[in-house]
Formats: sequence, C-alpha cells, structure tokens
Amino acid sequence: MIQYLPILILFFVALGFALTNVGISEILGRKKPSEEKLTPYECGVEPVGSAHERFSVKFYLIAMLFVVFDIEVIFMYPWAVAFKSLKLFGFIEMVIFIGILLICYLYIWKRGGLEWE
Repeated sequence: MIQYLPILILFFVALGFALTNVGISEILGRKKPSEEKLTPYECGVEPVGSAHERFSVKFYLIAMLFVVFDIEVIFMYPWAVAFKSLKLFGFIEMVIFIGILLICYLYIWKRGGLEWE
C-alpha cells in the first residue's frame, strides 16, 4: 500500500489547491448581481423557453447509440496495429466483430432507432 502514497498525496494537494482557489475567489470576488448577470447565457443568443424543458427520449437513445458504436470502433485500432502478428485468427475475429456490429446497426435501423422526428 505504501506505493500508492504519492498518488494519495497528489490527490490531496490537488483537492486542497482547488478548494483554496474557490475559497479565495469567493472571499475576494466582487458580488454585484444584476438582472443582466443573472440571466442564462446561450452562446450569445437570448434564451428561448424554460430551462426545465423536457427532451425527447429519442435524443437520449441516439446519444447512447452514438457512444456505443463510437466505443466499439475504438476496439478496431489495437487490432489494426497488431494485424500482422494476429494473422488469420485475428482477421476472422475482426470479421465476426464487424459482422455483429453490422447486425446490431441494421436491427436499430429497421426498428426506427435512427429516425429523428
């Protein structure tokens, strides 16, 4: 456990640094709230509607599908790097992997998971 002591010390130093900076800015910072400062900021555009507006479930579904397929594609990089040493076995494994991804993609497409309304 002694080998993890430097990491623990670094963690507490970083935490102390962050809390000290937040505390100093809270103590020394100006506090002159105005209506303009308290309005939400949306990329320089006046906000439209409430901030508590509900998003469609489709938005989250497409976001999750993007993350899943994006992470799956990341697994292809180590395979490409070690392609020569894996020979035929590695090639067959990647064909199976890509086939499973393609089947999943086609299933999602057929079920309308990628349709944006």
